Amino acid sequence: MNPAETSTLEQLRSGALAGARRLDLSSAGLEQLPPEVFGLADTLEVLSLNGNRLVSLPHDLGRLRRLRILFCSDNPFERLPASLGGCDALDMVGFKACRLSEIPAESLPAKLRWLILTDNRIDRLPAALGERRQLQKLMLAGNRLATLPDTLAEAHRLELLRLSANRFESLPPWLTELPRLAWLALAGNPLGWRTADAQPLPVWHWSGVRLGPCLGEGASGRIHRVAPDGQGGAAMALKLFKGAVTSDGLPQDEMRAHRVAGDHPNLCGPVAELTGHPDGTPGVFMPLLSPEWQALADPPSFESCTRDVYAPGRVFAPQTVRAMARSLASALTRLHRRGVLHGDFYAHNVLHNPVTDGVVLSDFGAASLLPSDRGDLRRRLCATDVRAWGILVGELLERVLPSTSGHDGLDPLRRLVQDCLQAHPLFRPTAEELSAHF
Repeated sequence: MNPAETSTLEQLRSGALAGARRLDLSSAGLEQLPPEVFGLADTLEVLSLNGNRLVSLPHDLGRLRRLRILFCSDNPFERLPASLGGCDALDMVGFKACRLSEIPAESLPAKLRWLILTDNRIDRLPAALGERRQLQKLMLAGNRLATLPDTLAEAHRLELLRLSANRFESLPPWLTELPRLAWLALAGNPLGWRTADAQPLPVWHWSGVRLGPCLGEGASGRIHRVAPDGQGGAAMALKLFKGAVTSDGLPQDEMRAHRVAGDHPNLCGPVAELTGHPDGTPGVFMPLLSPEWQALADPPSFESCTRDVYAPGRVFAPQTVRAMARSLASALTRLHRRGVLHGDFYAHNVLHNPVTDGVVLSDFGAASLLPSDRGDLRRRLCATDVRAWGILVGELLERVLPSTSGHDGLDPLRRLVQDCLQAHPLFRPTAEELSAHF
């Protein structure tokens, strides 16, 4: 048992945490929820029970009347507890990497907004899921799903959907009709599509790598500074995949999407693949960007759900916004021409150089290969990325420095963003049409 968690548990039992709004009992060896948690019923909003030995939760969990966020990942649950449905304020639920195979309708809270069921054994979802009208974010990668309940066709607020590494042989016809869907992951399903061929990359062996400090970490892996021998001593970035199902999908699908996308000045793509890691960990080498390159924003917070979080006071000159919008449209055009759906077109996956106003799109963890047939389905799938481009550029437009003349010259770009946000996917411009506006 971790001493930090032990201390938290002791504090809870002693009453020292009275009035707490957040409680973290992760990795505390729990086999049942401590009854003292109910002593926080009037205040507790966030409860983390990750990494314990829980198989059930109390039938009267709804006594935690202010509970909004519950994390129960890495516990051996086989059935999503029905008592979740009795929590009136609960809107975010995380049960990743459990053993779930059964999702009862009554387990779904009425205010459900964000549901994480990644890496479980689920082969069926209840129709009640589509009746949760506030649902915005649904993460189902790494299960055994071959269908979705048709009631999800009415989930008009759903914006992010992860279906990677399941058993879909076809997509529900209504899926690409969802009016707000902008971030979609489909790789690792037996969809039977003819897709673009991936070009092989050079292979560099682990024995020639000098591993440096960790530069960052995402859902699918960690990025380290490295100096591969035989590359003229030039420092590079090495992404080491976590090697399992992530919230976005599987490492091999990400690597394949990278290879299909190829080189482009506004894409942060790999130059070689790793082999020979002692643990068998896959990895890719990428150019190391200079320190001035920084992410445009932070990932969504619990509160923002599907929207990135920008630094307070972050503003951009009109010409910077125009330049970034143009470059990102170019990157998106490249991806769609090559048959890649990015699926995670977010500001937190865009690196920006404030000196040159250059941008590069990174992180292909949610990327999927599109059907080679350039028909209606491909156009509809691409329209999700286009909506995401519109959301991102709209966020930049909200942060434009006021013009001294009162006219920043960005009204055409604002109209283009509105076109990208239209509810019907076929009414949105294509990526090529976006690029043509610049």
